[in-house]
Amino acid sequence: MVRITGREAVILGLLCEGPQYGYELEKTLEERGMRAWTEIGFSSIYYLLKKLESKDFITSTVKDVEGKPSRRIYRVTEQGKTMMKQKVKSVLSESRKEISPFDLGIAYSNLLSPEQVIECLDLYLESLEKRKVFLENSIHEKKKGGANYTVIALFSRPLARIEAEREWIEEFKEEIKKGCCHGKNSP
Repeated sequence: MVRITGREAVILGLLCEGPQYGYELEKTLEERGMRAWTEIGFSSIYYLLKKLESKDFITSTVKDVEGKPSRRIYRVTEQGKTMMKQKVKSVLSESRKEISPFDLGIAYSNLLSPEQVIECLDLYLESLEKRKVFLENSIHEKKKGGANYTVIALFSRPLARIEAEREWIEEFKEEIKKGCCHGKNSP
């Protein structure tokens, strides 16, 4: 069975909205703030388009534009729409393990003094606050621009996660101050 990666699904999903050429995909990624939750650089868009085309999920045609270079327009196939629907159902139906480098820091935090760990956690909280401000501003801008609820959700969900993480870190810091996390039983 042919599968698609998350990055391929992002591009395929955009093409499910209608035919586009590569630069239009780039603009949409930027305008919707999709780079906040996906790792697709401008240079990888064409690579992903080629992969999707080789799997018969999209087709392309060259369109001549007067006074400009010709453009390759990409369209989703029926097979591509079916695959995208399956991917959406899959990712919306099940919680998956997320790998975070932060967990590596927690696992080996016993190598640092409690004071150093708290100092690092305070810096982490500062970075969370910056991300929170970015997300809040993005939500405000998207609402002002008339974005639909799914676009706004892509900013409000990480915002809710930041709040939960901030709360957890504050509790973790309290445990460190009590001395219970740097004993012999630490990982």
